[in-house]
Order: sequence, then structure tokens, then C-alpha cells
Amino acid sequence: MNRIVECVPNFSEGRDAAKVDALVDAMRAVPGVYVLDREMDADHNRCVITLAGEPDAVAEAALRGVGKALELIDLTKHTGAHPRIGATDVVPFIPIEGVTIDDCVHLAKKVGREIWERYRIPIYFYEAAAQHPERTNLENIRKGQFEGLAQEVLTNPDRAPDVGEPRLHPTAGATVVGARKFLIAYNINLNTPDVEIAKKIAKAIRFSTGGLRYAKAMGVDLRARNLAQVSINMTDFEQTPLHRVFEMVKREAERYGVMIVGSEIVGLIPKRAIELTADFYLHLENFSPMQVLENRLGASLSNAVPSGESAGKLAALAQPFLDAVAEPSATPGGGSVAALAGALAASLGQMVAGLSRKKKSQAAFVDQLSAAVEELRAAASALANAIDRDAASYNAVLAAFKMPKETPAEQAQREDAIQRATKGAAEVPMQVAEAALAVYERLGQLESISGAAMISDLRVGRLMAASAVRGALGVVAINLESLTDAAYAAQMKAKSADLEARLAGSPVAAE
Repeated sequence: MNRIVECVPNFSEGRDAAKVDALVDAMRAVPGVYVLDREMDADHNRCVITLAGEPDAVAEAALRGVGKALELIDLTKHTGAHPRIGATDVVPFIPIEGVTIDDCVHLAKKVGREIWERYRIPIYFYEAAAQHPERTNLENIRKGQFEGLAQEVLTNPDRAPDVGEPRLHPTAGATVVGARKFLIAYNINLNTPDVEIAKKIAKAIRFSTGGLRYAKAMGVDLRARNLAQVSINMTDFEQTPLHRVFEMVKREAERYGVMIVGSEIVGLIPKRAIELTADFYLHLENFSPMQVLENRLGASLSNAVPSGESAGKLAALAQPFLDAVAEPSATPGGGSVAALAGALAASLGQMVAGLSRKKKSQAAFVDQLSAAVEELRAAASALANAIDRDAASYNAVLAAFKMPKETPAEQAQREDAIQRATKGAAEVPMQVAEAALAVYERLGQLESISGAAMISDLRVGRLMAASAVRGALGVVAINLESLTDAAYAAQMKAKSADLEARLAGSPVAAE
């Protein structure tokens, strides 16, 4: 049985996409770790990154993330709507498959001690890993936030960390590590800027003040959007489901003459949570999760007797990305799709070169084909990574647009962030175009030394690579229109023109 743990570290940075990219890259570099999601919020000035994999690999990835946050984030210069005590604020471990909550408690304790040993950042344990009853709840640990805790921990033994000296790290603060069940971070926005109303609603719905058993909530001021938000953590969505939270917030809001204008999920959500909500609102009779097509299809695929090499499972592998692209959200978009097209082209070339070097008829070209396999493997990996990087770069643009703009200083800071983020949103697809063009040219070189029966695969790959180049350059062009740095825009346009000219030199690209 696979042993899979999820980890959802929260970092105190939601405005600088380059820093978030660095955090993700540091954690993704650990073999066997998968970055499933990342979320940035400029008002909260916080990012949430979702990791999954084998327990030891995920633990090491979390440790590297903490180390990178120590390098990049200075809490003495940090402001945001979300409470925090650390550059890496919270590191929870969640059992997914073949792992118990007790296993995650053990993992949390191990990681907490290692954070102190490596980085000298003090540790508090919470939820199932809590060593003191009052520290089960995260809000009790974060009382006073970084600034208040930094002073109180020096004189109050009750606030001393569970691991480390009774003082906070001067720039990274403290980190809270724990083990818990799957948590849904759910935010509901109100059509009022009055944060006091949001705080009153949060008080009514959270368990600690008499509300719903598995709900934690607080009121947040979304200054950039001129809205108040009820920010909710749902610790057991089956006992306290989404629709119950939504309906209670709606009723409480009506008491104050306000309405819900939208809600959002931060990070990932189990399909079961959506099924429960659909069942409630549609009043379905005798509803079963197996009536959901994807559930039935997944069960059928997992139980199917293999026929050929894929037994229909390749479509199932592709479907999550197709679903993500089809969602009515800005990302993943054209840049990510272009990166995927380039990665597929490189993978096709890798397959052709790998098969060709096994053929006696191509024995004279073994060294060249072997070199091509390694080169195309690296290209496929880089282009696959660009799928997430492109989405993150555009999310950074969206986050910059949400920054406060009430004062001239805030307006200037916001405009600078927009310009920097837009450059990032142009640079990633430019890198995709360059990498895809290199793949396109390499596949052309392979035609003369590969097995004749696979020429069609190479030509399909070249068409995919050409589409990746053109699509990525189209994304670059759109972003350049928004830049005020004329010299930078001219340089990028010249680079685009050069890539287009190289691509146009082949008849395959024009088919």
C-alpha cells in the first residue's frame, strides 16, 4: 500500500511571486514530492502551498521550505490581514493513504525538532500534536501575533515554545507544526467594507464562541476590494459541511443588512465536500456518490483488466489537467497549455530516440540518440515545470491588482508590483517559447537518424512544439502591452521576432 501524507505549509508572503516561486522550487526539488497547489493572497499577504508524497520526502520538503522562508521573509517588515507569528507560520501534516493521524503526529514532532536544530526557529505544536491542551487551537498560540508574542515569550512561561529557547527568531518568528484531518479553507465575501460586521458573523459561527462544531472563523478587511470577509477553517467537512456554513453566514449577514457577494476555496477540497453540497441544494433523493460520472469511471478504471499498455488509463491521467483548464478561472491558461504542448513534443522525441537506439539499423547513431534522450528528458521536465510557473506568474499579476490603493504611496507601490509581476508573466512564456523552439529544432535533427517507422511521431512532435512557440509568444505579446518600460518591451519584442523567424524557416511548421 502507498503511504501518502499531505502537508500544507502557510508562508507569510502573498505579494511577491518570485519569492513564492523560490519557496515552491525549494520544496519541489525533493524527489518524490508533488506540489499539488499554491495560493497567493495580497490582502492576507500569505501563500498556501499543498505538497503530497511519501512521509519522509514530504518532511524534508517542508524543512527546505522553512529554510527558504528564513532567507526570504522578514516579519519585522511584514504586514497583512491574516494573523501570523512566523515567516513559515503553520506546517500541518494530514494523513491521506496508508498513514494514520498518529503517524502524522510523530512526523510533526520530528520535523519540529529538526526545524529548531537546522534554523534555530522555535516551535509550537498544535491540533493532534499539541503538548498542552490550550495549544490544540491555533488561535491560542497566535494570540498577540509576532509582535506581541515576541515580547510576552520573554517573561511568561505559559507562552514558551515547545521546542527551542524562550525567544522568537528576530526575523522568522516561530513556526507552528501539527497533525490534523483534512481542513477546508473557505472564505466568504460580504458587500460591505465594515469589517466589524464580518467579525460579528465570525463570532456567531465559530465553535469557540458557541457556533458550528467544526468551524473556526475570523473577520478580515479586504482593503483592496473594499469588502469585508469571513475567513473560515473547516476542520471536519462531513460533520460541518460547506452548505451549513454558507447558509449560517447568509442568515447572519441578513441581520446586519448585508449580502454575500462571493466565496472562495483556498487550496484543495475533497470531491466528497462538493458532493454533499450539491446533494443539499439540489434536494437529490437517494443520491449516491457513484452517480458522479468521474467516481464511477475511476472505480471502473481501477478495477479494469488491462488491455494493451494503457487500458484506458492515459485519458484518466490527462483529465485532471483538462478539467483545470476548463474551469472558469484565469489560470491555468494559454501559457500553461503552451508549456504542456512543448513538454509533450519533447516527450515524443524522447520516446523516438529511446526506441531508435535499440534498433540494429540505427546502431551507428547510438551515441547521438542517447544524447538526444537526455537532452529531451531535461527539456520535457523544464517545460512541465513551466505549466505551474506560468499560472503562478499570472496569479501574481492578479494579486498585485488587489493591493491597497487608497494613498499615493499605496498607489505607487501597487503600480510597481503590477509592473514587476507583468514582466514575470511575460518572461515565463518567453522561456517556454525558447525551450519549445529548441525542442522543435532538435526533433528536426532526429529525422535523419531515427527509425523510419517513427518519423510521423517526430512530425507530430514538431507540430506540437511549433504550437507551443507560437502560443507562448502570443502570451508574451499580450503582457508587453501593459508595460510602461519601453526599453524592456522593445528587447522582448526583438527576441520574439527572432524566435518567430527561426520557426518560420521550416516547412513542417507551416503545415
